[in-house]
Amino acid sequence: MARRPTTDTDDLPRYFVWVRGLDGPKPQKWVDMEFGVGDWKRPLVLAWLELPVDERRLPLSMLARRYPPPKVETL
Repeated sequence: MARRPTTDTDDLPRYFVWVRGLDGPKPQKWVDMEFGVGDWKRPLVLAWLELPVDERRLPLSMLARRYPPPKVETL
C-alpha cells in the first residue's frame, strides 16, 4: 500500500510577495503557511497577491514584470 503525504503543498494557496531587500523590493513566492511563521516576516512584506492556479508555476522574473514592485519611501 502506498503512503499518501499528509499535506500536499500544491493545494495550498500561493502568493507573489514583494519584500524589503537590501537593494530595494525583492520578489518572492510564498505558500499560505509562510505568512504565519513568526512576526518577524510581516514587517518585511511590502505587497502581496494570491496567485491564480495558472500563474503559480510562472518564474519570479515573469511575475515581477506582471506585478511591478510597490513604491517604497526611503528614509
